[in-house]
Amino acid sequence: MATIRAFGGPTTLIEFGGLRFLTDPTFDGPGDYPTGSGYALTKTAPSATTPADLGPVDAVLLSHDEHPDNLDASGRALLPTVPLVLTTTSGAGRLGGTARGLAPWDSVELTRPDGGTVTVTAAPALHGPEGCEPVIGQVIGFVLTAPDLPTVYVSGDNASLPLVKEIADRFGPVDTAVLFAGAARTRRFDGALLTLDSAQAAEAAVLLGARRVVPAHFDSWGHFTEGREALEAAFAAAGLGDRLDLS
Repeated sequence: MATIRAFGGPTTLIEFGGLRFLTDPTFDGPGDYPTGSGYALTKTAPSATTPADLGPVDAVLLSHDEHPDNLDASGRALLPTVPLVLTTTSGAGRLGGTARGLAPWDSVELTRPDGGTVTVTAAPALHGPEGCEPVIGQVIGFVLTAPDLPTVYVSGDNASLPLVKEIADRFGPVDTAVLFAGAARTRRFDGALLTLDSAQAAEAAVLLGARRVVPAHFDSWGHFTEGREALEAAFAAAGLGDRLDLS
């Protein structure tokens, strides 16, 4: 089973097949962060770790690089020290360095310390309502697979259950789903959901057949409208309380 540690916001450390994967690195302190679109996102709590305390990272799984709640200044400073950064095709062009762009369903094989391989496949994601891409930009999630290991899915900033169904059809059942939840909303798109809400996260768990759900990106930022209590209530209502891992 994968070992997963959540540090607040979208940042988690996933140990899988002897490799260490870091999602959407954000370590800057609380404050207001401009988005470049005329408004700011407010970080409300510090990260539970620092880049110096992470230890070695084999690859960063970066859902997108354009929003400060998914990649901040400290995260950007970390990227050149990591052997591989997997992200969107447009993001790789902006970041350069060790960044490699993946379109949805593209995959890359990484060598494990034991001599086997881990396959990382880019999963489609929609960071808002239908048609949001020209404004929001490209976003991807990730699926980690290996012949002898249970599958891990990382949603990235995704608000589309139909896309979750597509992923489940290709890779399900998954063992562990790291779902970016929190019901993120801003004044863009008249307050439409930009990530899954708690009830949708529970529905995604069913679609994926996930044995374990590790929520991420539901805390530490002011634009999340649902937090831990809403997640616990939604999973309990769906009869899935035992699958929710908030440790």
